[in-house]
Amino acid sequence: MIPIFELTRQYTRFESEISKALTDVAASGYYILGPNVTAFEKEAAQYLGVKHAIGCASGTDALLLAMKALKISAGDEVITTPFTYIATSEAIVQANATPVFVDVDPDTFNLDVSAIEARITPKTKAILPVHLYGLPANMDEIRALSKKHNLFVIEDCAQAIGAEYKGQKVGSFGDIGCFSFFPTKNLGAFGDGGLLTTSDDTLADRLRMLRVHGSHTRYYHEESGLNSRLDEIQAAILRIKLPHLDEFNKTRQHIARQYTEKLARFSDLLTTPIIPEDRTHVFHQYTLRLNTTDSTQRNAFQEALREEGVMSMLYYPIPLYDQKTYQNLNYPASDYPVCEQLRHQVLSLPMFPELSDTEINMTVQAIEKSLAATFKTGAVSV
Repeated sequence: MIPIFELTRQYTRFESEISKALTDVAASGYYILGPNVTAFEKEAAQYLGVKHAIGCASGTDALLLAMKALKISAGDEVITTPFTYIATSEAIVQANATPVFVDVDPDTFNLDVSAIEARITPKTKAILPVHLYGLPANMDEIRALSKKHNLFVIEDCAQAIGAEYKGQKVGSFGDIGCFSFFPTKNLGAFGDGGLLTTSDDTLADRLRMLRVHGSHTRYYHEESGLNSRLDEIQAAILRIKLPHLDEFNKTRQHIARQYTEKLARFSDLLTTPIIPEDRTHVFHQYTLRLNTTDSTQRNAFQEALREEGVMSMLYYPIPLYDQKTYQNLNYPASDYPVCEQLRHQVLSLPMFPELSDTEINMTVQAIEKSLAATFKTGAVSV
């Protein structure tokens, strides 16, 4: 079975370095916010082109800390996408603010910038774009709107570390950028981990204070914060992998190009990822759109792929406005026609840097057979 992602191959490559790092951390006696965290923060800031990088316990915590640092609270609204993982909106709700969802662009799956302004109200405090699947959102338009309406910009970069918009890395455009180091991410730890980025000295100071219970000095608490600290073990592992991140991302792009070239002959049945010329895609996911609005066909295709020995994943079958936890917001699905289409069409293929050419070819062959079985078409010649 070809997995959607596989973690042990990368571990094997770095096993000796990781083993030494783990032993060194264990022997050092520094386990939380120690020298590896400090070094990783400096290295990450330099890589991302920002003044400050602040480690925290997870990508979700990064989003919540951003809300708290910007003093987003009850009565405030934050505009974001409904086509993403719930952590994005969860942080807004945990800050006692209200998520306001805007439909997405049919090509990039990111926020439809042309629809944002109509949702801005006197209560709007921030725009929170998600660089979905590893493709940057349209940051020029988002920043222009934020300046026009005096709004903060919080970037959700959980899936897009290393991606660039007009030559500038994501996480360096907004007031705060938020990253995740969940093990399956492009830069993955051995557990949860997160990072916040900013070039604002005051915000950086607040974020560092908020991640340790709202305290600059131990036992003196200026406000209610969180216990959200990046630990030394995760930082040590991330320091080993960070110098290889560009290589990982280039390999993902190479795999994506192979998929796109080999799947071009099926263009009547599926649409491969579309990448605007002004940005780079780091392919946290390689996501197809099946040219059908019938989710039962998409689901049948996914099952056919599994029977052919290829795993795939559905991100995201239930848009956020349709989640049970947000039913009180009364957002009608009719307000999100593109999102409603995507939920029935998208499917993500195996994608990780260690995926072999043989596995790519096997995946494409499985797609051909599964398309024929699902849509009752004849075989498409290579």
